[in-house]
Amino acid sequence: MQARPNTSGADTAFHATLVLAGLGVVTVLAGVAWELLSLSGEALSKGGIGFITGMTWDPVAEEFGALPALYGTLVTSALALLIAVPLGIGSAVFMSEIASSRVATVVGVLVDLLAAIPSVIYGLWGLFVLAPLLREHVQPGVQKLFGELPLFAGPPLGVGYGTAGLLLAIMVIPVITAVSREVLRAVPDTQREAAYALGATPFEVIRGTVFPYARSGLVGAVVLGLGRALGETMAVTMVIGNRYDISASLFAPGYTLAAVIANEFTEAFSPHYLSALAGLGVVLLGTTLILNAAARLLVRGVRHGGAG
Repeated sequence: MQARPNTSGADTAFHATLVLAGLGVVTVLAGVAWELLSLSGEALSKGGIGFITGMTWDPVAEEFGALPALYGTLVTSALALLIAVPLGIGSAVFMSEIASSRVATVVGVLVDLLAAIPSVIYGLWGLFVLAPLLREHVQPGVQKLFGELPLFAGPPLGVGYGTAGLLLAIMVIPVITAVSREVLRAVPDTQREAAYALGATPFEVIRGTVFPYARSGLVGAVVLGLGRALGETMAVTMVIGNRYDISASLFAPGYTLAAVIANEFTEAFSPHYLSALAGLGVVLLGTTLILNAAARLLVRGVRHGGAG
């Protein structure tokens, strides 16, 4: 009988490599957070909580407040998810449950191509195609119907929160669709066959069998889409209007945290100005971590609810 080879050395090396890989991810995140906190120390210590709640961004007077940019980030991301989640998950259901394999393959390739388009290309398309379309044809009609509502007040400029949110939705849909498609495909066929055997219709199978089994994964897909929306920079910068203000109207120009950093980083003429921009990075990082932590708790609750 042939002796079994001794693999303890190889197993130890493999285990150490995986541990180093995991620690590397944590180290990178910790390094980014430490560097941002170090650079932003002056602005955060001088402004305190007022740095987050302040409404003014005046580099000349060295008065900095992050609230309008934080507001724009949250509004555009929420609007993007409001549009992208039903379309993305609906597209994934179509490819995995309804379409033929040939059609699903073609649509899947197109979705992957959309996900691979650089954000600056989306920004150029949004600036030269989407914004004029909204300004000339969509926003005037919306104002005629709902102009009394604060959400649609103000002149139709074509750029603003609504345009940025719509463009973000177009960018987020491929991410949500691709992940949701794989999650739905991972549902065992025995689940579907059992439901069909009990006389369920295709809609009842999707609603009552596939969705409950895959819901934690679908929530994870939405979280990935949210991360993409929160951190997007160039495309949003081109179409949001870049006005440091808070407005209830989706037609009004605004700003986001990432857009402020991208636009003004090269113009930071004083250490305090640079520190304030780094402070915006801290706010953006903190917002992303808080929302992701909340989403993980939601996924855990959904998983436990499904298990019960």
